[in-house]
Amino acid sequence: MSSSLSLRVHDLSFSYPDRVVFDGLNLTFGAGSRVGLVGENGVGKSTLLRLLARRERPRAGRVEGGGDIGFLHQELPFPDTARLSDVVDDALAEIRRVLAELDVLGQRLHDRPDDSEALDAYGRALEWALAHQAWDADRRAELVCDGLGLSDIDRDRPISTLSGGQRCRLALAALLIRSPETLLLDEPTNHLDDDALDFVQEHLSATSGIVVLSSHDRVFLDAVCTDIVDLDPAPGGPTRYGGAYSEYLAHKRAERARWEQRYAEERKRLDQLRHAVRVTARRVASGGAPRDNAKMAYDYSGGRVQKQISRRVRAARQQLSELERNRVRKPPAPLRFAAVLTDEVGDEPRRALAVRDAAVAGRLRPVPALDVHIGGESATRLLVTGGNGAGKSTLLSLLAGRLTPSRGTVERAQGVRVGLLEQDVRFADPKRTPQQLYDAAIRGRSAPSLTSLGLVAPRELNRPVGTLSVGQRRRVALALLIARPPHVLLLDEPTNHISLTLTEELCEALDTTPGAVVLASHDRWLRRRWDGAELALPSA
Repeated sequence: MSSSLSLRVHDLSFSYPDRVVFDGLNLTFGAGSRVGLVGENGVGKSTLLRLLARRERPRAGRVEGGGDIGFLHQELPFPDTARLSDVVDDALAEIRRVLAELDVLGQRLHDRPDDSEALDAYGRALEWALAHQAWDADRRAELVCDGLGLSDIDRDRPISTLSGGQRCRLALAALLIRSPETLLLDEPTNHLDDDALDFVQEHLSATSGIVVLSSHDRVFLDAVCTDIVDLDPAPGGPTRYGGAYSEYLAHKRAERARWEQRYAEERKRLDQLRHAVRVTARRVASGGAPRDNAKMAYDYSGGRVQKQISRRVRAARQQLSELERNRVRKPPAPLRFAAVLTDEVGDEPRRALAVRDAAVAGRLRPVPALDVHIGGESATRLLVTGGNGAGKSTLLSLLAGRLTPSRGTVERAQGVRVGLLEQDVRFADPKRTPQQLYDAAIRGRSAPSLTSLGLVAPRELNRPVGTLSVGQRRRVALALLIARPPHVLLLDEPTNHISLTLTEELCEALDTTPGAVVLASHDRWLRRRWDGAELALPSA
């Protein structure tokens, strides 16, 4: 792949009807760079990826270069009747077309060596084929499908019969098989188990093209990224940091401290200048009424003092005006999670849920025995793990009462409230706002204000939920879930799509919440710090 490959953003501006996302953004990505986009939910990570992919048009500025660009589809652009083999063949179609073209042009040049038009076309096709590793494409397709856990699925199986996680992995597989010069990936680690994550990390780290991605997985960001672009508010706008995610964190903390210090120093200087204009500059150092025989001297001296005062006033006003015009804006208060995740259940331990030999045909193998306790120090803290398709989401749905087992039983104690945060959040009415939904959820009961939970920023309270980012919608869903905290909290991939900061705060809250917590997660950072019980599900 050419070392001259680059993707450039010039003075880019983009806004929605109710807010500005970017204003004057400039970035350059070169061959071999693997850049992670980070920031709070709603700052524009997905929007920037769509702009880079030319799926959105900027209000001003432009995006240039990138060569052949591949953008990860969150939903496969195929009809439900399409087979898995159709998706793979479509990913290989352009490569096969170019290889066939090379054969035709090669024969044409063999017959007519002086055909300059054929020679130019052959050169262009050859360059493209080399950049896309075309002669290795069929082997790559097999390796990618195997690495993403798709090789055991019947190639003639309609994609409508695949799980959501399988479809997401198939979309990623199609992109990696095609091997474009620039990869734009929005949350590529969702639905990947450890083996698939390792495969994608190795694949991306070996690419010679451009990779720009957003991810909630800090282990993945550390393993893959050469640079981090922080889209959170900063004095100079979005900031680029060299190095992986762990290095970025140290730079970010230092940057925030400098911003706060600069803001405090400027406030102090502003106060001093305002005081100088209002009081100090007008104060005459020496005064008093003149003696009769000194009136002429007084007039002369007084006039000189007044001129000095005028100069001091003008200088102070000029400094004040310049500082007010160029002052650094106040660092925005970051969202801080401050909610109660589960309801108080008393100190007396009791069993809330009991699973006995429960299974769901084709989705979850029998779970011999699982008890979920609430109350006291014995409250359940359970992490459910397992490969893709093992049935983690299915088990949570059984515990929540949203599925009926095809065999075995799931029993719930009387009066126990169970809440489930699903992976895919959908609202029945996307025109309703977070505040309206929250007010309906609490139904006049005494409850904390929505903003106090640290999940929804004040500026998002009255925006239709349909206009929010995926991560912001998950935050709203969690807020609605804990509007009346359940006794048992079920979390399906709780770190997917939410900011890395909230992920850390949420995990800290899980350690101290009084009720029971059962969560399913692929997140390696979360799993490494987990000190509760674990349930590993075998593949279904």
